[in-house]
Amino acid sequence: MNDHPQSDPPQDAEPSSPSSKFARQVEAKAKRKIRAMRHRDSGVWFGLGMMGLIGWSVVVPTLAGAAVGIWLDRHFPRGQSWTLMLLVAGLLIGCFNAWMWVSKEDKAMHEEKEDENE
Repeated sequence: MNDHPQSDPPQDAEPSSPSSKFARQVEAKAKRKIRAMRHRDSGVWFGLGMMGLIGWSVVVPTLAGAAVGIWLDRHFPRGQSWTLMLLVAGLLIGCFNAWMWVSKEDKAMHEEKEDENE
């Protein structure tokens, strides 16, 4: 047993001192490096791939709508064009799909940024 009264651990430098400012800068840089290492695959090719994914999410429903419309026009002809109606419907569905995906990614980026600022 130690008969000496325990003293408080030494206090860090005051928040406005240059050493604590330096420590905060070092901590911020270390966090950025760790985050960059985690997101190493988020380069140019990753961005181009995501643009392609968004493009395909619009193109596929649009072409599917047009194909079904052409089939309906051949088998069930009428005054209005099935092709045009289903092409527009597919385009709207594809745009909605792309919008939902982009908003989800945007939300994830904002949450990550908020985590950085904490």
